[in-house]
Amino acid sequence: MFAKTTLSDWENLVQKQLKTDDIHSVLQKENLEGITVKPYHGSVARPLSLLPKVEESTQLVSRYAESLEEDVIAFLLDKNVENLEEKNIYINNKDLAEHISPEETNSYYSLIDIFSESTGEMDRQLGTELLAKAFNRNLCVDISLHQNAGAAIYQQLAIALAKTKDLVEVYGADVLNKLVFRFAVSADYFFEIAKIRAFKLLFAQLAKEFDLQSIPYIFVETSLRNKSKNDPENNLIRSTVELSAAMIGGADAVFSNDYLLESGNSLSTEVSFKQQIVLAYESIINVFEDGANGSYYVEDITRQLASNAWAFFVEMEQTGGYAEMMMKGELQKLIYTQALEEQKWLEEGRLKLIGVNMYPKLEKKREARELYSPTEIRAVRLAQMFE
Repeated sequence: MFAKTTLSDWENLVQKQLKTDDIHSVLQKENLEGITVKPYHGSVARPLSLLPKVEESTQLVSRYAESLEEDVIAFLLDKNVENLEEKNIYINNKDLAEHISPEETNSYYSLIDIFSESTGEMDRQLGTELLAKAFNRNLCVDISLHQNAGAAIYQQLAIALAKTKDLVEVYGADVLNKLVFRFAVSADYFFEIAKIRAFKLLFAQLAKEFDLQSIPYIFVETSLRNKSKNDPENNLIRSTVELSAAMIGGADAVFSNDYLLESGNSLSTEVSFKQQIVLAYESIINVFEDGANGSYYVEDITRQLASNAWAFFVEMEQTGGYAEMMMKGELQKLIYTQALEEQKWLEEGRLKLIGVNMYPKLEKKREARELYSPTEIRAVRLAQMFE
């Protein structure tokens, strides 16, 4: 029989190994989300039930390339491609979404967000036209821009809820089952797992307000914010971590942005996609319904992120909602402030990016305020000020 180990025994061992009585100050994790991260967990107050996803297995999405046509099931399309059969098609172009004629052998998912990125105004006519299409999912609630602009996780989640509520008010509650939620995830592994899971909690809570039990369809792409032009090898590592977080968090589809950024080619496109293949078929994590369920740490930060996001969502609604905050410039300022704080953490070394501020390859060339705007939600890579 094994001897029973108490929590006190574990703490004493950690104190001895760290050579300090105050293990909390050593193990406490700083974060930009305003949540408490415990150094260890012995239990969780309210265990979460399994958080389901729509797809049985996470769809592995590649940007279209003719060379991949025989091996890839799901493609992201920016322009029309003829004679595709038995594919999942993710439409990434407004004109294509409006004019494409769906084939019965394929499944179609719109990645078109009908909200203006600058004003928050909704294009109702476009929404009506897209909802009339024979797509599996007709409208996209895109929050990837906000992540790449430096928004906090709780802000991203609340914005997704606010945009969803606006769509329900225009098109009715049935639209909840016609949406694709497009998130970008960074390499903050456990926080990003928790982000996907927290959104499922939040969406269920919002759907309940309309007497529905709906599951959100979640499309996740790798972040551009933490990538560097001068460090493509580390870009690959970071995006692998991000894809893993998305799959374990319960995404219905994942997509890898090209690790070479603007200088991508057919080979880099293929390599970027094959990260998904390795994860799915070597680790088999794309089939998990809720792979993080039961992890005390992830459960705890999932609850906290969901709570903070719901509180900010309520605050947004009291202020007038998503479009109202955008038109007044209030949401832009909040994201701008958050993004500058994140950039400051990078400069101070509290946030580490190998090849950028840890073992740096280049010196700082620009100030953060040259890159960000308080009046525009603008995607900015953390490394841009060093390039």
